Formats: sequence, structure tokens, C-alpha cells
Amino acid sequence: MTGNRLKEHQSFETFWPYYLQEHAKPATRTMHYIGTSLVVAIAAYAVVTASWPWLLAMPLAGYFFAWLAHWRIEKNRPATFTYPLWSLFADFKMWGLWLTGKLKPELQKAGIVDP
Repeated sequence: MTGNRLKEHQSFETFWPYYLQEHAKPATRTMHYIGTSLVVAIAAYAVVTASWPWLLAMPLAGYFFAWLAHWRIEKNRPATFTYPLWSLFADFKMWGLWLTGKLKPELQKAGIVDP
């Protein structure tokens, strides 16, 4: 981890490979998929049932699994502490690419080789 990560990434294009490297272990990504899927499910449930208080559970569901993965599996600091919006966008980008089967080339471009 570097001292001042704020100056490292001036664009999402440079942040994205960094984000993937911070999620190099498949188990870390799996925990993120669980959290992001729960966020989407909670949002859908809240909208369909007009149960708006459920929206308050979204950050808890998403961040719980993500942060647990970083601290226990990846052993690094979540990028969301330094790059909150880019990290949120990257979470959904990674999730979408995973759902569509298009994540592997992105991981390879970032220098990550999955077993």
C-alpha cells in the first residue's frame, strides 16, 4: 500500500486495472458478487413492495461482504476508502462482466491469472 493513493489514479481508466489487482483472488471477487447481488435484490424488493426502509440495508449488505473479503482473504485495504465513487462503479462493472462471462479478459489485461 502506498502513502498517498489519491494522486495515483486521475481517471477511471487507470483505476480499473488497479481495482482488479486489489481483487486478484477469486474468493474476494466471489464475496463481492454476493454483496452486489444482495444490493440489487434488496433494491428490487424495496421498489416492488414499496418498502423504502429496506434501501437502508443496501450499503450494509454490499460493504459487509466486500470489506470482509479484503480484510480476511485479500489482506488489503478496500479501495472504497480512497476512491469511493470509482470503487462503487467498479464493483458493478466487475459484477456485470462476471454475470455476462466477460470478466476473464479484463483480469488478464490487468495481469491477473485465474487458476
